[in-house]
Amino acid sequence: MRNRTTTVGQIMSTPVITVGPDDTMKRVQDIFRMNNIHHIPVVLDGKVAGIVSKSDYLRLLHGFTLFKTEKSAEYNDAIMRSLLVGEVMTKQVATLSPEDTVEMAAGFFRENLFHALPVVSKGLLVGIVTTFDLITYAFSEPVVMG
Repeated sequence: MRNRTTTVGQIMSTPVITVGPDDTMKRVQDIFRMNNIHHIPVVLDGKVAGIVSKSDYLRLLHGFTLFKTEKSAEYNDAIMRSLLVGEVMTKQVATLSPEDTVEMAAGFFRENLFHALPVVSKGLLVGIVTTFDLITYAFSEPVVMG
């Protein structure tokens, strides 16, 4: 069993790729295409204003058109260039502090079905912790076959 007093600050991912509420969803689309991430905190003046998940983005994209034609792709692209992150983001975002324990983070994930939580210190975003970070931490010891 790993140490339950390990802090979120010890396992969180940094630096964090972020967007602003006035960025377009095209920027979000590009970030998801170029990076193997599933959550993008929305930051205004260093403070977390919301979060956009890849599920949110995909749900939005699939709601536009049923048919995969060149014309529908152009239409989707035009919408992505005009839709602002602030119109799509989840605004009520739970956060953790770097001093919180991984056990507390696991409780948040279990109870709320979150998959990522921004980590905030003195009101400013300093990292992000995901269920992947917790699994990596929990199972980072070598497996002993016996």
